[in-house]
Amino acid sequence: MNVKAYLEITMKINEKNRPAAAKVYTDYRGPFLEQITGALTKNLLIREEDIQVLHGFDSVEHAAAYLESEMFTNDVFVGLKPLWSDEPDVKIYTIA
Repeated sequence: MNVKAYLEITMKINEKNRPAAAKVYTDYRGPFLEQITGALTKNLLIREEDIQVLHGFDSVEHAAAYLESEMFTNDVFVGLKPLWSDEPDVKIYTIA
């Protein structure tokens, strides 16, 4: 199946908190790909100024639904929130 939509979450995370953020990514990458409907890819992108997690989905609807899922709200969000130095920027893109 081809990626039709991306969910991009950009987070400002201080250098000292980045290993903990990478652990959350690593811990939930497999379950995300195995359990979330429409999930196809998940990549961690690192820059000096921020970290992005780019999620590939088969539809915009599935990308939006992930943000409301139990895994995101009860596990991923809870694990990452204490690490943020600012609110994250969340965007959903459609592949043209």
